[in-house]
Amino acid sequence: MPALEEPLKKVLGPATAKVMAEHLGLHTVGDLLHHYPRRYEERGQLTHLADLPMDEHVTVVAQVADARLHTFASAKAPRGKGQRLEVTITDGSGRLQLVFFGAGVHKPHKELLPGTRALFAGKVSVFNRRLQLAHPAYELLRGDTEETVETWAGALIPIYPATAKLESWKIGKALQTVLPSAQEAADPLPESLRDGRGLVPLPEALLKIHRPHTKADIEEARARLKWDEAFVLQVALARRRHADAQLPAVARRPKPDGLLTAFDDRLPFTLTDGQQKVSGEIFDDLATEHPMHRLLQGEVGSGKTMVALRAMLAVVDAGGQAAMLAPTEVLAQQHHRSVTEMMGELAEGGMLGGVDDATKVVLLTGSMGAAARRRALLDLATGEAGIVIGTHALIEDKVRFHDLGLVVVDEQHRFGVEQRDALRGKGKQPPHLLVMTATPIPRTVAMTVFGDLETSVLDQLPAGRSPIASHVVPAADKPHFLARAWERVREEVANGHQAYVVCPRIGDEEEAPKGAAKKKSPEDEAEKRPPLAVLDIADQLAQGPLRGLRVEVLHGRMQPDDKDAVMRRFAAGDADVLVATTVIEVGVNVPNATAMVIMDADRFGVSQLHQLRGRVGRGSAPGLCLLVTEMPEASAARQRLNAVASTLDGFELSRIDLEQRREGDVLGQAQSGTRSSLRMLAVIEDEEIIAEAREEAARIVAADPDLTHLPALRTALDALLDEEREQYLEKG
Repeated sequence: MPALEEPLKKVLGPATAKVMAEHLGLHTVGDLLHHYPRRYEERGQLTHLADLPMDEHVTVVAQVADARLHTFASAKAPRGKGQRLEVTITDGSGRLQLVFFGAGVHKPHKELLPGTRALFAGKVSVFNRRLQLAHPAYELLRGDTEETVETWAGALIPIYPATAKLESWKIGKALQTVLPSAQEAADPLPESLRDGRGLVPLPEALLKIHRPHTKADIEEARARLKWDEAFVLQVALARRRHADAQLPAVARRPKPDGLLTAFDDRLPFTLTDGQQKVSGEIFDDLATEHPMHRLLQGEVGSGKTMVALRAMLAVVDAGGQAAMLAPTEVLAQQHHRSVTEMMGELAEGGMLGGVDDATKVVLLTGSMGAAARRRALLDLATGEAGIVIGTHALIEDKVRFHDLGLVVVDEQHRFGVEQRDALRGKGKQPPHLLVMTATPIPRTVAMTVFGDLETSVLDQLPAGRSPIASHVVPAADKPHFLARAWERVREEVANGHQAYVVCPRIGDEEEAPKGAAKKKSPEDEAEKRPPLAVLDIADQLAQGPLRGLRVEVLHGRMQPDDKDAVMRRFAAGDADVLVATTVIEVGVNVPNATAMVIMDADRFGVSQLHQLRGRVGRGSAPGLCLLVTEMPEASAARQRLNAVASTLDGFELSRIDLEQRREGDVLGQAQSGTRSSLRMLAVIEDEEIIAEAREEAARIVAADPDLTHLPALRTALDALLDEEREQYLEKG
């Protein structure tokens, strides 16, 4: 067995290996070697204690300023025998208190003397308004014993991503044991690529990342390891693109003066330059005998649905069928309604009054009645229906198509891989695939997450769209601002418009059983109150500041027919204010709705807020979005809201969002559930490396698709594509 595949239990013993597997997901020597330090402390320098994050497990290097042992009486020690050791550590600019109780005071009392320097690890909390670590683990930095010198060779001390069960220095010691195996690491980068870019060999990079002697060592190691991650991932995607290019597909060319032409002639407006350009790219792809794999990303309200509909009509024109997959019933119904409205009599194929080129547009969702469902299934099987719009109900085994030519997936990030794969398998030959997302994605993320798709971008809003003014409403600091927000809603309604109020929760959730721990965010803990709920807020508004207005509610737990009825009433102007959860986040299109109030806005992500805001200002009247929060001015949550209020540029916001959330597994964490494949690469900062790696990968795969001449790269690829990820790429 190669040294790097050796199980950790054989090398470190079963107890340590068990903790590493359970808490860090590390199983082999290779896994441990690729568990890189988060940062480095310098032996001669002290940590900046003032910037420690609350409630996080931290490791700091600091010096003991003073230590005091207090004796006190307690229930357990009524004669004053209770002991508490308080140790103050310093970094020269800030101080941090350590507290030890009971029997745990004896060892630190002897060891943590003033002037002693050590590594301390624990969870940061606040007591009497001061930061403290209670019962921290620590490791003295004496620098005089054989073991300490060996373990912390060099002036730079690596600080590893750690847990309460496994401190950074214990990980460091385990690495000391396995580090000699780094010499046997097979190098996945072709020699020509390595030499051409001046990158150090992999064994050297692993040694330098874990045991650097200088900052230059760290930079060299990082540069090399970033290339590994970017390159191996891009090779996986390049091989996927190459394999797709070999698949057969039916070329779908719209017939002249057919359904598409008739539709274009009916349009009451002209398409934007962006829509024309992107449609051209899609039609070119549809005309080839290999399946299209295209990502269409666009700003909120940029007219993606129009582009997708024209692609579907082109395929129907060419004798095929098109399916649009939506993530929720509300969205599927909304798409069905807007598509049939846009098509008019062209959607009445086989009906009285339908014109010659007309087709049928059917809706298929899980909650449809048996008769309607049977009718829809029959229309699909016979080819009577050229277009079907539905939820994951489209994927079921019973659904048969006459000739499926195009699959449009709306809001791709909400679908698991198996769902997309099942739909793709329903064509006689692989259908063309168009993936749409209204969440603008930075270029580098598109190259990684969607690296197997060609990308089209719509960044122009259709003519007549109005700007949206966004403001943060600090409800705790300035309650009169919230009162003014409800006045603004009344003003909009008085002017003949409508408004949305969005809440994070429905409000009819069952109480958790006693003893069950409810997972709370730091904000919840800080506020000690649950998120605001639709049902509560709707009642309060109807009886208070919005009394007399027609207030309706919409949420995901309502019956589908009820949801549809509410949306129809709101779209028809029969309701003034819709109090809803995020079911309205995408696809909902009511041009007369001009105002939105988002309650507890700090509980939503940046992209989600941008999506929600895109539901207003869809007509000719200007839009208004009010972000209500109780979080204090200085909090990170408020900064996030200020960023959303300050720009309507979704691409800019997506960068901010990514920088704040950090990357998950770019191969789709929802699908694979395993640890992130990106440990060193930052998709925003390392744009250049990703772009260059993509080019190199395409060149290498074109010359040697099976990587016959690059066995070490093939091995690295197999390690990246464990079974679940292999499926993700196969099916994406």
